[in-house]
Amino acid sequence: MSSTAAPPTPHRAPTAPETPLRRVPALAQALLAYVGVRALGLLVLSLWAHRQHHGVWPVLATQWDAEYYLGIADHGYAHQLGGMDGGNNLVFFPLYPVLVKAVAAVTPGSRATTGLCLAVAASLVAAWGVHAVGDRLHGHRVGILLTVLWAALPVGLVQWMGYTESLFTALAAWALYALLTDRPLTAAWLAVLAGLTRPTGIAVAAAVTVTCLLSWRRPRALAAAALAPLGWCAYVGWVSLRLGRWDGYFAVQRTWRNELDGGMETLRRFRSLLMYDSTPELFLVLVTVTLLASAALWALSARDRQPLPLLVFTGVTLLIVLTSGGVYFPRARYLLPAFPLLLPIAVRLARAPRRHRTLILTTAVLGSAYWGAYMALVWTGPP
Repeated sequence: MSSTAAPPTPHRAPTAPETPLRRVPALAQALLAYVGVRALGLLVLSLWAHRQHHGVWPVLATQWDAEYYLGIADHGYAHQLGGMDGGNNLVFFPLYPVLVKAVAAVTPGSRATTGLCLAVAASLVAAWGVHAVGDRLHGHRVGILLTVLWAALPVGLVQWMGYTESLFTALAAWALYALLTDRPLTAAWLAVLAGLTRPTGIAVAAAVTVTCLLSWRRPRALAAAALAPLGWCAYVGWVSLRLGRWDGYFAVQRTWRNELDGGMETLRRFRSLLMYDSTPELFLVLVTVTLLASAALWALSARDRQPLPLLVFTGVTLLIVLTSGGVYFPRARYLLPAFPLLLPIAVRLARAPRRHRTLILTTAVLGSAYWGAYMALVWTGPP
C-alpha cells in the first residue's frame, strides 16, 4: 500500500517501544471510560424515566427504527413499494436484522433482548476500533480521549439502543484501521459488511476504494478497491429485483420523502431555525449545531492533514447527510459513526492543561447524559 494507505505518524510523541503488555492498560482505560460514560447516560435516563413513570426498556429496544429491524427479523422484507407513507421496511439494510434473527435462534430471550445486546456488544467493539485509530495516529492519550469523546456525543444514547449505529461504527472503525495498517483486503471485506448495514456504508467503500486505487500497481489493492462497494451494491440491486424496477431502493427512499437535493432542504432548515423561528424545538437546535460543527471539524481535519481514508469516509458521510432532502431530526444520529471528525478535538485536548481537559470532558459527558434522556423522553420524534 502506498504512503496514503499507511501514513507516517508525525504527531505521535516519542515513546518507548511498545509491547502488548504496555497496550493493555491504555485499551482498558478507553473501554472502562466508554462504559462509564454510557452507564452514566443510562442512569440519568432511568431516573428521568422513573419520574415520568415511563419504561426504559421500550425506549432502548423496541421503538422507532428498532421496531422495523425487529419486524424484518420476524417477518422479512416487503414485496411491494407501497405509498408515500414512510412505512416500507426495504429502506433498512439487512445485516443487523439478520444477526438478530440468527443469534436469537440459538440464545434464550426475545429478539428485542438479542437486538439490544448485539448493539451494546457492537458498541464495545466500536469503542475498541475508535481507540485503535486514535492510538495508531497520535498515541495512547489521544486514543483514549477520542473514545471518550465518541461516547459523549449528544446522541450517544443511540449506541446502546436497538439501532445499527454501533455495528456500523465498529465495521467502519476497523476498516479504517486496516487501511492505516496496510491490510487492504481486510478493509475491503469490512467495507462489504458496512455496506450491508447502513446506506452510508457507501462512505466506507469510498474510503477503501479511493485509498486502494492510489496503489493501483499492487494487485491486492486493486482487488480491494473492486470488492469494497459490493455489499452496498448487492443490497441496492436486490431491492431493485424484488420490486421489479431499476431504481427500486431509491424509489423506497422517496416513499420516506428522502432524496438528495443538493442541500437545499438543509439550508432551508438552517435559515428557519437560526433566523426566523423564535421558539425552535430544542432538539432541532442541537441537530443544527451538530451539523455546523461537523462541517467545521471536517475542514479542520483537512487542515491537520488527516490521513486520506479518514477524510474520504467523513467527507462522503457528511456530504450525504447535508445534501439529503429528507427528514431533518435524525441527522445528528447519522453522523454518529463519523468519529474521525473528533480527532482534531482529541489531539488538542491531549495538549491542553489538565484542568482545561477535565472541564471540557466533564461538560461533554454530563451534556451527553442530559441530551440522551431529553432525546428519548422529551423529544416526541425518533432520535
